[in-house]
Amino acid sequence: MERPDALSPPACRPVGQGLVRQVVPRPVRRPVRDRQSGMVTAETAVTLPVLVLFGMALVWALMATAAQVQCVDAARAGARAAARQDSPEAVLAVARRAAPGGARVTVGRSGDMVRVRVVAHPPGAGALPFEVRHEAVALAEETAGAGP
Repeated sequence: MERPDALSPPACRPVGQGLVRQVVPRPVRRPVRDRQSGMVTAETAVTLPVLVLFGMALVWALMATAAQVQCVDAARAGARAAARQDSPEAVLAVARRAAPGGARVTVGRSGDMVRVRVVAHPPGAGALPFEVRHEAVALAEETAGAGP
């Protein structure tokens, strides 16, 4: 018959008829402060302002795009009104109604072509020297059907 301590794990010793486990006190582990313990806070402190600025830039770009689309619509509406031989006041009123707030609208004619230009500062641009603009050209109706 084999000895019982030959099969027992090293932390056990034979006592009498059975095996009794020895209780070995373990050292108390204290939390170790690592060099990276504050990295999450530092990364968050740097990342959050960058994400906020990126979000603000996206919103501003959408607002500038919307102002550009309004300038295109206003210039085309004004050019159609000018091509129909509407009065200059009516052409300006139609273009300003479709243009973004504070836009400058100019109407001109060269030969049989009418030109309407709309220039505006996009909202939120502040001190930036940034403008959105569009110019539409239309053939005046009195010359549209005339032959050579």
